[in-house]
Parts: sequence; C-alpha cells; structure tokens
Amino acid sequence: MVLPASLRMLARVLVVATATLAVSCGNSDQGARITVGAGDSAESSVLAEIYAGALARVGARTSVTPHLGSRSDYLGALDAGRIDLIGEHNGALLAYLDPAATDRAPDVEKVPSALSRSLPEGLVISDAADGTDLRPRVVLSAEAATRDNLRTIGDLAPRCETLTVGVAPIPDLITLPPVLEQVAGCHFAARVSFADPGALRKALLDGEVQAGLLTGPPAVVPGSTEGLTVLSDADYAVRTENVLPLFRKGVLDDRQIKKLNYVAGELTTDDLAKLIREVRDAGANPADVARKWLDDHSL
Repeated sequence: MVLPASLRMLARVLVVATATLAVSCGNSDQGARITVGAGDSAESSVLAEIYAGALARVGARTSVTPHLGSRSDYLGALDAGRIDLIGEHNGALLAYLDPAATDRAPDVEKVPSALSRSLPEGLVISDAADGTDLRPRVVLSAEAATRDNLRTIGDLAPRCETLTVGVAPIPDLITLPPVLEQVAGCHFAARVSFADPGALRKALLDGEVQAGLLTGPPAVVPGSTEGLTVLSDADYAVRTENVLPLFRKGVLDDRQIKKLNYVAGELTTDDLAKLIREVRDAGANPADVARKWLDDHSL
C-alpha cells in the first residue's frame, strides 16, 4: 500500500525526532564533560592523557587542558572548577599543603591519612599507584659505597655531617617542594647544586662531592647512575612519592573511580619513566603513548 504524501512526511519527521532523542539520551548518560588538567612537565602531560583515556573507556566524555603551569596554578584551576582532575604525587602534595607534616611512609595511616586530612574542602584522592616510586635518590660513587660498606641511607646517616652533597634535578617530573631535598636523619655539611644528573655523576666520580641527591628515579635519565650506587631506603628517610589522581568531589562516579584504581594497580616507575622518555626524547604525542600503554595493559 502506498502512503499518502502527508503520511510519508510525518513518518520521516518521526524518524528524525526519534534519532535526535536517542543521541540526546546517549549524551545525557555520559554526564558532564570531565576536564583533566596537566602542568608543564612531561610526566604531568602523560598522566593527564592516561587518566582521560581510562575514563573515556568507561563512557565518560573527557578533554585535557595542558600547560597549566606550576602546582599553585593548577591547584587554583582545580579549585575554581576550570579542571576536574589532575595527576599528582602524594608526598609532594602533602608537603605543599601541610609543610609541617612529618609522616613519610606509604602505609595507610601515614602519608595517605595525612594527605586526606590536609586536602581543601571539595577535593579528594583515589588510590595511589604503589608501583611508582618517584622519590629522590641518594647516591654515592660505587667505590666509596664499597669501601665504607654503605648500602642504605641509614648506613650513611652517621656520616652526613662530614659530607658535601651534590643535588641535581631529574627533568620532566612533577615538581617536588624544596623540603623534600632534606633527608630525614641526614644533615649534610654543605650542598652544591648541579645543572643535571650527568654533571653530578662526574663530580661524584671525581671526588668533588662525597654524596649526591637526584630529585627523582634515575630511570628517567638512563646512564645517570653508571659507576654509582643508589642507596636503598626501606625506612623512608625520603618521603614516599607515589602517583595518584586528585579530583573535585562528586565529579566521578563509582565506576570511574574504580577505573582509575585499576590504572593505579598497573602503573610502575619503569612504565612512567619510559613514557616520559618517549615524549621528551622522541617527541611522541602524550596522548599516543598513553593510549598504547592503556591498550598494553588492557585498560
């Protein structure tokens, strides 16, 4: 049976209206857009893309706002609602929010509890990535470490007052507050700043300084500890530095928070160092390296 022209027109209108309603409902199901921020470091950019990509894979509409500047800048953007989430380090964030805090270990009742108490109203955190150890590292020449039988920061502590320490930045990481350059129980006689890990390494091998402090894991700069010994720190003389997401309360639902916790369970120091190097050294797009990492870990 052939429908009259008026009925055929009405049918087309109903089809279009139904399709429009379906699209509208789909967008409504996704909720408001989640804006993930990034500071100026390669690490912050990579974390932003990982978090945004992970949330998108559970149906969220996400976007990334890069180059937000320093910690004070991006925390201001978070507080003002210009962004909803950003990657941070638990130890560095605690030191920034509460410089008097004394907790150093990652145990639940230590840094995590102290950080939760120090957060401004309206901001929350989810699980930290325990596999990411972004702490500064204390290093000695391998010769000195062997000669004096020094393997841990605790071994070194009684000698610190007689030593000059050289400090060098590990580039492309989220900034650590200056307080983290102090090692608990180890008060060095003097301090010399170096431009990069290579310069510090040379100074240690040449005997110009007796100890060194790298402001992050050596894996970010391969070769930076060749000929050196990295002292272990099981007692957390240097405060824990694990990656975690900081976000506005009420922005994420339970499923989205669970997804971020899955990310936390998979991310490691070596993973993050590799992604940072790909962005810094190979000029890779942070979104591309984050997408591949999520794929590789079935996230």
